[in-house]
Order: sequence, then structure tokens, then C-alpha cells
Amino acid sequence: MTGIYDERAARKAYVRRRQTAVFSITVACMVVALVISLLFYFHIFGLGEPQTAENQPNHGVTVACAVPDSSGTAKYVDTSAVHVRVLNGTQHSGFARAVGEALTNRGFTVENVANYQKTDVKRTVIYYGKNAINEAYTLNDNFTDAVMRMDDRQDKLIDVVLGATFDNLKTKSRVLGKGAKIANVDGCVDGSKMTSLPKALTHDPVN
Repeated sequence: MTGIYDERAARKAYVRRRQTAVFSITVACMVVALVISLLFYFHIFGLGEPQTAENQPNHGVTVACAVPDSSGTAKYVDTSAVHVRVLNGTQHSGFARAVGEALTNRGFTVENVANYQKTDVKRTVIYYGKNAINEAYTLNDNFTDAVMRMDDRQDKLIDVVLGATFDNLKTKSRVLGKGAKIANVDGCVDGSKMTSLPKALTHDPVN
């Protein structure tokens, strides 16, 4: 009888240990799941954070794909073929002139430097038309934080409206230059298919 009793007691102890182990593992899994849920809920380390314009290609603005040449490759153009008007969208006096001089030194044809109609522009914007898409890419390759925005202009003049986040042009060593292959912005579309474009800047800059 003693042997049978001992066997039953041992079996019960074994079952209790199994139940305790299963319960402990279940609780541990629930705690881990709760912690992960909280990390996502409060966006700790950026987890579960909705994608904003700040981290989308071209800051969430639809951009035209670069136009390929007869070989099927889109290439950066000579800077002298890029006609630019530099406009200061900030309160910093002389901002446009300084950037205009820097672009001139890089070979761009700077048509004019002036003040924009607003002084609270946050991020630099490069306004271009359907006839200057590769030129816009060429200019944009010199900036680190600009947004390319296509409007309905028909000429090849490109407006650069400087914003508060602008710090400096990209170093020359990082600029690809004439003849290099243009890497399209993710999600770009055929420029000829872009409709409902905003009106081109028609204001007279304030000198």
C-alpha cells in the first residue's frame, strides 16, 4: 500500500509541476505580448508610428519620373542648362543671394535672387514644369532636404524657395554631375500623366 501511495503522490506532484510550468510560461507570454503592445501603442523606438510626410519619398509629394534619353537612360544634365530663380522664404536677410552665389559657382544659370511672398516656409521647395524634369533632378541633387513639386509652368525656369530647414548645399563630392544616371524617386509617375497641377508662381519677387 505504501508503494501505491508514494506513486500516487509522485504523480500528483509531477502533474502540479507541469501545471505550474505551463501556467508560468502562459503568464510570461502574456507579459511579453503586453509589453510589445505597449511599445507599439506608445510608439516607443518608433514602433507602430504611422508614416508621415517627413519619412516618405520626396516628403510625400508626388514627383515626376526622370525622362530617359534615346538610350533609355535618364541622366543628369549640364548645370549651365538649368535656369534657376532663388527665392528666400525665410526671415534671414540675404539668404537667397548667398545660395544663388553658391549655385552660380557650381555652374547653374541663376536668373534672379529675391524674397518670396512668404517668410515662414519650413522646407525648401523646388518648383519645376514638365519641360524641365531632368533639370529639376539635377538641381535637387545639390540639396539635402528639398521637396520637388511640379506645377503647370510651360517654360524651363525652376524656382527654388528656400525654407527654414535649409542648412547648406550638399558637398560637391557627393553630387553626381552631368551624364550620371538619375535615380528616380520611389513612387514617381510619368510627368505627362500628372494632371491637376498647381499654378506656377506668378508673383513678382520682392527685391
